[in-house]
Amino acid sequence: MNRREAVLALGSAMALAACGGGGSDSAPVVSVTPPVVPPVVPPVVPPVVTPPEVVPPVQGAITFINASVHDPSVIKVADTYYVFGSHLAAAKSTDLMNWSKIAEGVNASNPLFNNVVTSLADTFAWSQVTGLWAPDVIQLDNGKFAMYYNSCKGDSPRSAMGLALADAVQGPYLNQKIFLKSGMWGQVSEDGVTIYDALTQPNVVDPNTFRDAAGKLWMIYGSYSGGIFILAMDPATGLPVAGQGYGQHVIGGNHSRIEGAYVLYSPQTQYYYLFTSFGGLDANGAYNMRVARSRNPDGPYVDAKGKDMRQVKSNPALPLFDDASIAPFGQKLMGNHQFALATGETGTPLGYVSPGHNSAVYDAATQQYFLIFHTRFPNTGELHEIRVHELFINADGWLVAAPFRYVPLSKSVTPLAAPVAATEVAGSYKLINHGKDISTALKLSQSITLLANGTITGAQTGTWQHQGSNLVAITLASGGLFNGVLSRQWDGNANAFVVTFTAQSIDGVSLWGARTGN
Repeated sequence: MNRREAVLALGSAMALAACGGGGSDSAPVVSVTPPVVPPVVPPVVPPVVTPPEVVPPVQGAITFINASVHDPSVIKVADTYYVFGSHLAAAKSTDLMNWSKIAEGVNASNPLFNNVVTSLADTFAWSQVTGLWAPDVIQLDNGKFAMYYNSCKGDSPRSAMGLALADAVQGPYLNQKIFLKSGMWGQVSEDGVTIYDALTQPNVVDPNTFRDAAGKLWMIYGSYSGGIFILAMDPATGLPVAGQGYGQHVIGGNHSRIEGAYVLYSPQTQYYYLFTSFGGLDANGAYNMRVARSRNPDGPYVDAKGKDMRQVKSNPALPLFDDASIAPFGQKLMGNHQFALATGETGTPLGYVSPGHNSAVYDAATQQYFLIFHTRFPNTGELHEIRVHELFINADGWLVAAPFRYVPLSKSVTPLAAPVAATEVAGSYKLINHGKDISTALKLSQSITLLANGTITGAQTGTWQHQGSNLVAITLASGGLFNGVLSRQWDGNANAFVVTFTAQSIDGVSLWGARTGN
């Protein structure tokens, strides 16, 4: 086969193959690939999440540790407050809420002295009793702690006052000397001239030693008898400057029931405030705390009407302990009272019986004033405990006391601001009117409402006005104008911090209000 034949043969073979290899008349089979359809994926639906229920924090009960120290006189050393009182009792606290007792009793085991019975034997010999009344402790310029102790016979003003020194506030104190005596019937008194007269000369008890704004040292003292007197003191020795006798008369006389004098200087107002207790100290004595003020540490001290306290004394022509002659004077901070339980409140209704014989302290770091006193309570007899209330300054420059014992706002489980807005004031209140009398009767709370339009309805009627900076003016149809201060205070019966007001009139009457609802 030649080349041409070979090519033709190959071409035929290829033709046959291309025509299906048999010459069939059927249509060719065409293979179709179906399109790729993606699967249907249902949309992802996020699960329904129910947010957790927001439960507001529950305010737990606020607790206190109480102590019994009669006539507590306060001194702050570092971060601790110490109070010293009658019967050589003492306690301390770092928060003014929880107190621990550190001493008690005029006996050889009291740690404030190395056997006080023998240390102060000459004092007890003069007073004819082994007993001690309200002392005072201050730190002298040389760093020593000075305790001014005193002992009184009790049924007469036969008393002795002296000085003891210690290197630490808790002692032990070392007796220095007696420097004042009283009750020396028929004998020459401390002035070196006159025969002792209990109507015009003091019972030398209840001292309070303080520094004035210039750093000068003073001591104010006295109880009943001829009244309250003040002495200039030597800051180096802690003893009275020589030649003063009993010193200068400040208030009281003719056996007026006035005692427990204490002076506090305010750098804000530049007044010296004189605290005293009017009435008797026991549950049936009607003790109540009052305030007068002066630009000078040694007076004259006056009340809001300008009454000179040197003129406040009992009428010697009337029976002994004539309260009616002294009751109209001074600014009454508080006396016997009791709040009623409002709807939803629980516990023993809060109130005091014969609160008094106070001291006071200013905390320069926080610019707070505190009133420290002892009090008895409704229906509990002679049981007494320390109480601390914050003090505020009203628009007239007078000190007014918070209605409830001190609890700092930091104890609230929810943050609370000290400023009280006008919109927070309107609502229902329990109102205490302390009056001006010296009475054993409890001043019971009344229900009033401060309406948003500035009017007052309920047991008392009148008007109120928010004056900014927590100041409030309350005008009652019966009682006139009371200038006061708003604050948030812990109401133990409500187990809550509530809006309160404390206000005072020119007549020296104090009002307290505690909010109870809308």
